[in-house]
Amino acid sequence: MPNLEWLRAFAAFAEHKNFTHAARALHISQPALHAQVSKLTANLGVPLYRRVGRLIELTASGVDVACFAREISERVEEFRDFLREGTSQQPVVLAAGEGAYLYLLGPAIKAFTREHEVPLRLLTKSRSAAIEALRSGSAHIAVAALDGLPAHDDLELTRFVAVPQVLVVPSSHPLAARNRVQLGDLAEMNLVVPPPEREHRRVVEAALDAAGVRWHVAVEASGWELILHFVQLGLGCAVVNGCCRIPPGFAAPIVADLPAQHYYVMHRRGYLGASAHALEQLIQTLTAPAACLESETSEKDFFG
Repeated sequence: MPNLEWLRAFAAFAEHKNFTHAARALHISQPALHAQVSKLTANLGVPLYRRVGRLIELTASGVDVACFAREISERVEEFRDFLREGTSQQPVVLAAGEGAYLYLLGPAIKAFTREHEVPLRLLTKSRSAAIEALRSGSAHIAVAALDGLPAHDDLELTRFVAVPQVLVVPSSHPLAARNRVQLGDLAEMNLVVPPPEREHRRVVEAALDAAGVRWHVAVEASGWELILHFVQLGLGCAVVNGCCRIPPGFAAPIVADLPAQHYYVMHRRGYLGASAHALEQLIQTLTAPAACLESETSEKDFFG
């Protein structure tokens, strides 16, 4: 049976993936940390990490053990807090992307910090990195836009908002007076787009290609704010999520034949602390955009 000291040691090692840094974080010597990780490995009978060149990489078993170790350590500390103070002081960790923080999560974060004394840690992560943070135990909750209902058997997912994709154009543009446009209306447009490796770029580009629409790259930029900044500079138009803040002097008709972006709030299956559960509930019920309509499926559709 692995003891708690070994698990705590491995949790720190898994976070830093470096014996020197992890030992420093635990205020123990590097040989002592190495001995504890070795004892845990021997006790479990499976390799927990491997060296890849100069880097350390967790095995699949190591990822599972690190997640378990973090959860056990947190629950012990949480229980100790309840005995001493009557409430937990363990931080809640949320992982989400820049766009979610900018446009969706502000009210929930404000409400949580106002209503709870528990520390809140925010990690800015891409979709894949946010999910990985959940699986590794380094985050309690994640928010990300996912295509359809993904198959993540180890995660609990709740879809809390559907955001249409909109075309941002100057108010003087011929399309600005419309509520909705079609992909064909974007023919020969200069578009400000994310880099090719970004999911949004791949989805929009594939849809335009499938519709036989020829278009031009005006600028490649990462992040909605920078994309909209370049639009304001007159470098091109842009397709963005409808929850974005549209600059004054610009319109944002919905691109009717592009799929809505479905945002999910997620956590690992199994135990979820009371504070983390409270934050999850706030995310599901509070929204950032000013205009919010209820759809037939009881999702919230944001029209920026």
